[in-house]
Amino acid sequence: MSGFIEEKTCMLPRVALIACGCFSPPTPMHLRLFEIARDYFELRGTHKVVGGIISPTHDSYGKKGLAPSMDRCAMIKLAVQTSNWIRLSDWEVHQPQWMRTQSVLQHHQNYLNNYINSPGDEEQNGLLPGWLPLGLRERRDPISLKLLCGADLLESFAVPGLWANEDIEEIVANHGLVVISRCGSNPEKFIFESDILTKYQRNITLITNWVPNEVSSSLVRRLLNRGESVKYLLDELVLSYINRQGLYNVKSKYITDAVRPNRLNFNRVYMDNNKNSVKLDNDQSEQLMDESDSPLRQQTARVFCCGETTRATTKLLLNRSGPGQAVQVITVQAKDNGSNDALEQTQAKKQKIAQVQQV
Repeated sequence: MSGFIEEKTCMLPRVALIACGCFSPPTPMHLRLFEIARDYFELRGTHKVVGGIISPTHDSYGKKGLAPSMDRCAMIKLAVQTSNWIRLSDWEVHQPQWMRTQSVLQHHQNYLNNYINSPGDEEQNGLLPGWLPLGLRERRDPISLKLLCGADLLESFAVPGLWANEDIEEIVANHGLVVISRCGSNPEKFIFESDILTKYQRNITLITNWVPNEVSSSLVRRLLNRGESVKYLLDELVLSYINRQGLYNVKSKYITDAVRPNRLNFNRVYMDNNKNSVKLDNDQSEQLMDESDSPLRQQTARVFCCGETTRATTKLLLNRSGPGQAVQVITVQAKDNGSNDALEQTQAKKQKIAQVQQV
């Protein structure tokens, strides 16, 4: 019986999900959309979801609060580091200009099916885009790429001048929509009121999210700009990256913002000079990516503690002997200053700290 179920699962039509948008910053709800959609398809036994793709928009999109694309890509990499099937595609941000959503979908759709039907030269050369799901060549049937979105994107189709009718028709007719709607909303009514959406409603999958989460990127940016806490609203690594890079006019006074979480491995290193591809390695030997890595900024991590630090390397001594003892912050001048005075000052500080610890 189990063999029959496994064989039936292998024969299900394959689908990949792609989400397009700003992701400034990426929130847990962005990732929850993928999980909700995969559960829907697989629990009903209608499709096999082979992968999830996040494609952040180009810098020239020009939306208010849009962080630089390299920062957004770095934050997405941090956010998906615990997922084994949701991946970042930076193809869109590396284009010369802003791309229409339909063009983004078409590029990824073509690449998926061309890869399946190709003789495997890319794999032999060891270069494949990092967003490409694994194990696609286990079968030769084509993969359908669907646009994953919330109900707000569906409703944006009705905003005058925002979408071209031909783009809407091409997206829905050739790819399809997977819409995650809030409890109490009525996307069916909106589809009924649209001639294009009604015509292709068989390609629209409506899924109700019964566990609402109203945390949006704009809300997070507003709180950060006000100097309010967003802890537990964002992935801890993403929040640490925002604090380190000073994104969204962040105002922080906490020393702990600079503490790097221990033993966290990331899927891949995201660098500014990446060639939009990664080496396929069966051993999957991967480098550590620090949450302070930024392709746009190669600077020393800053500690926000009642003011800005100067150009120096800051260390945190966390080996406290007992509860309630203060964390000691040691600031050492950067090596490029290289003067004997700096070395003497460092030694003097160490002596003072040793004296304090002996008291």
